Amino acid sequence: MSHGRLIAAALVAGLLLGPAALGQVYRWTDADGVIHLSSSKPPPGVRAERIEMPGSKKRSSTSSSNARSSSSASTRSGAGPATPPASATQVAERDELLGRLQTRECVIALEALDRKTDGAEPTSATELRRLKQTAELNCSQDPTRRRQQEEMAAKLRVANGPQCVEARNQLADMMAPGARPPREQLQSQQAFVDEHCRSPVR
Repeated sequence: MSHGRLIAAALVAGLLLGPAALGQVYRWTDADGVIHLSSSKPPPGVRAERIEMPGSKKRSSTSSSNARSSSSASTRSGAGPATPPASATQVAERDELLGRLQTRECVIALEALDRKTDGAEPTSATELRRLKQTAELNCSQDPTRRRQQEEMAAKLRVANGPQCVEARNQLADMMAPGARPPREQLQSQQAFVDEHCRSPVR
């Protein structure tokens, strides 16, 4: 392959990898209310929230500066602007962020499905379909990871349940200004909340 073709190929790869290189993840809700998460831009006309990794703005600024320099040099050479390709670290960080966000949506959807299908809350066929589709899109296909997500959903169900709501309210009352509960009772209540009533997803 000639030197000119190698440069052209590198520029094309940079343009294809550019958006992902900056550590961006896109989140949007479709017309059916199904939540989508992707490192690729949504379809044209779809409004999406762009989630950037912590620290990506600093990298973006450096990348933008480098991109402007490259663009300037490319324009002079007639090759057009180039976007720097994603580094292995950026790809790994982006994939980790995407995985965390997908797990969050998966767990929330599974917990809501469990709650609504057992008659604990009124629902509709449309709502159940939306939750199932959100789970299918965001839950892992790996059996081990899917089992972990289902366990997290079960913990979330408990954390959202009436027993934990009451336990958190009691703890808040104990910690209110002027309250003087026995130290052992406060520690016991805090331990119960920490063990049973903490949400597994943020």
